[in-house]
Amino acid sequence: MNDIWWQTKGEGKCHLVLLHGWGLNAEVWHCITEELASHFTLHLVDLPGYGRSQGFGALSLDEMADCVVKHAPEQAIWLGWSLGGLVASSVALRYPGHVQALVTVASSPCFSARDNWPGIKPEVLANFQQQLSEDFQRTVERFLALQTLGTETARQDARALKNVVLAQPAPSLAVLNAGLEILKTADLRAPLENLTLPFLRLYGRLDGLVPRAISPLLDERLPHSSSHIFPKAAHAPFISHPQLFCEALTALKSRIGN
Repeated sequence: MNDIWWQTKGEGKCHLVLLHGWGLNAEVWHCITEELASHFTLHLVDLPGYGRSQGFGALSLDEMADCVVKHAPEQAIWLGWSLGGLVASSVALRYPGHVQALVTVASSPCFSARDNWPGIKPEVLANFQQQLSEDFQRTVERFLALQTLGTETARQDARALKNVVLAQPAPSLAVLNAGLEILKTADLRAPLENLTLPFLRLYGRLDGLVPRAISPLLDERLPHSSSHIFPKAAHAPFISHPQLFCEALTALKSRIGN
């Protein structure tokens, strides 16, 4: 039987589930777990098929959400970065009783560019899928480099992400392709309009994958949510600006009465 790798840290009354992005694993949170564990009980997860959660094939977005929620505490803040933001959003939509608040980081309810919607051009994601089958390692490294481009600490941030990838078992080609397919096709913009629980969206102004232009569009479309843009961060603000990132989460914890 396949099972999710799940680790709990900290003794805070407020539970925080952390979901990583495409190609990575829970070690990506290493730079902030010590600080956050003094405020929350952390739940570190390797998404199905990634890192130590081996034995899974290609899953849809809803299947990933269903898989992860089985291990979750009854009430928690769910935080998802990039692809993990889509998974956390799907959990919030499908299991709102489990979710105290939703936090998405450098994520979009619709990653692909559409009419009047900024995002990644579908052909770029299709190109990544093609390149994956030809040169797995180089394609993943290129994707990681895109995530830190433009920040003052870009080189060391990219190295930190690469070390996370290499530290644990690599996802299969099928799992990685399925993740890119989710990024290419998922569109949660309309469903999220009906979400009523606290919802915080965090962005990096220099992000080359999730344009900052989506922030005001979602401010208007999802008035129940709030947003914050880290001015000098790119796609991984918790790596480039860990202290500011943790402060945003502890402020949310205070706002929801924990």
